[in-house]
Amino acid sequence: MYLAVSGAGLATVREIAKRYGVSKNRLAKVAWELGCTGFVETARGKGGGLRLARPLETISVGAVARHIERTIPLAECFPEGAGACRIVSSCVYRHVLVEAEEAFFVVLDRHSVRDLVEATRRSVLFSCRTRGDRDRGLRN
Repeated sequence: MYLAVSGAGLATVREIAKRYGVSKNRLAKVAWELGCTGFVETARGKGGGLRLARPLETISVGAVARHIERTIPLAECFPEGAGACRIVSSCVYRHVLVEAEEAFFVVLDRHSVRDLVEATRRSVLFSCRTRGDRDRGLRN
């Protein structure tokens, strides 16, 4: 999201990590992954950084989430999980989790990064208007 709203220039991992208060090392891994999948372009060295590789409207939130979240299993019995579940042989819950996970991504697939940026801008604009009205003694 930072790359989507920050403009066309390059942003550094350090800059983004500081802005959101997240681990620089973890963010570097995510940036590398997004670069490998073609969502982000990376430039190394002095003056380097990150920028979106494609127009906002062509980047599906679901596609990005699938690439980032694929290493985080929903449950131990999922392929990426540790496989230490003791009831896996008799469990009927796994198929429900598989269906729920897919439904989660289907909803995300309906939205592009541009949709999120526009919703954020509307929200910030509304918030500023509401705060300004409140400061002037007006009610919504």
